[in-house]
Amino acid sequence: MEPIEFLKQIYNESMAIVGSDNTIKSDLDPKAANHLSEILGRSESAKAVITVILTSAVYKMLNHEQDIRNHQTSIPNGYSGRTFDSKFITPFLKSVKFPAMAESGWLTRSLEQKVPYDSNYSGAIRPDSLKTAFLETIAFIQKGKDLDKVLSFLFQGLIIQRNAQQIDLAKPHNLQIATIIDLLTKHFDTKYSAEGASRLPVLALYAAYQCLVNETKRFEGKTLWPIESHTSADTRSGRIGDIDIVDEKERAFEAVEVKHGIAITAQLVKDAFEKFKTTQVSRYYLLSTANIDASQADEINKEVDRIKNIHGCHVIANGLTNSLKYYLRLLSDTSEFIENYVNLIETDTALKFEHKTEWNNIISKM
Repeated sequence: MEPIEFLKQIYNESMAIVGSDNTIKSDLDPKAANHLSEILGRSESAKAVITVILTSAVYKMLNHEQDIRNHQTSIPNGYSGRTFDSKFITPFLKSVKFPAMAESGWLTRSLEQKVPYDSNYSGAIRPDSLKTAFLETIAFIQKGKDLDKVLSFLFQGLIIQRNAQQIDLAKPHNLQIATIIDLLTKHFDTKYSAEGASRLPVLALYAAYQCLVNETKRFEGKTLWPIESHTSADTRSGRIGDIDIVDEKERAFEAVEVKHGIAITAQLVKDAFEKFKTTQVSRYYLLSTANIDASQADEINKEVDRIKNIHGCHVIANGLTNSLKYYLRLLSDTSEFIENYVNLIETDTALKFEHKTEWNNIISKM
């Protein structure tokens, strides 16, 4: 396998493992894991160290007979770690926004010494704890066991660190509604490695409501409750939807439940009723990016009528995009909606680095 394809494979697998809880999941030897944690903790200040570690591990996996401690061709039985790094490792690190050197990890005095990376290595790696972690990890890699676990541990750690970074996101103004809908649809429907994409349509709807509560007469005196964590339980007190609006006495007034990639069926309408049947909510939206299951349209309408007759609540089952178009037409300034949506993307803890950077990628291709 080509080095770049191999790196992409390990990276994608690591993205899937990290998931939404941002913890490293590994059964790597505890001592080796501790050394890697020391290296990860200094990844920004010691980019060269982590670059050399990654280069050594990848090269060892692809060239098992090579003694990777002999990191230069000037060392007997050596190989050119710098060449392999410059050609494959550093470009890949840059492509996924991981800490990276300008050209190579070998362009530092502490790591370019023309002697093997063994217990006698003379390079001045500081602090001492980092030098110990570096040399112990190199020794572990040289044994050739659990290299996939080493790479997964490092990639998971780097992904978690990257996810915590603040990113400046684009906030285009004066866009036509059709353009906004196109941007949102692309943002929702991108194939992401990490979990969390189902949060995006919820944030878009919430951004619209942040505008609507201040602009429409229907919501005079009403309060839009703060958006809750993506992991909050459905049985949370007082909550009946992903988005909740209450009246002056904090009674349920309007709510929205958002589905991503799941077509609305009659059963989903029944399930929604179970959430709000003991409240006095007057309008309940069940919206999906996958629209309505056309084969169940009649059953859905019957269920909506039944709920209206026995409860009084008007249930609106619809495609999310159609509803967003309607909401945006009610706004005096759609730029405020974009501002709200981007602010929510920046702060929502369920979203990962790739969800945020994809927004900028989409905007750059307008």
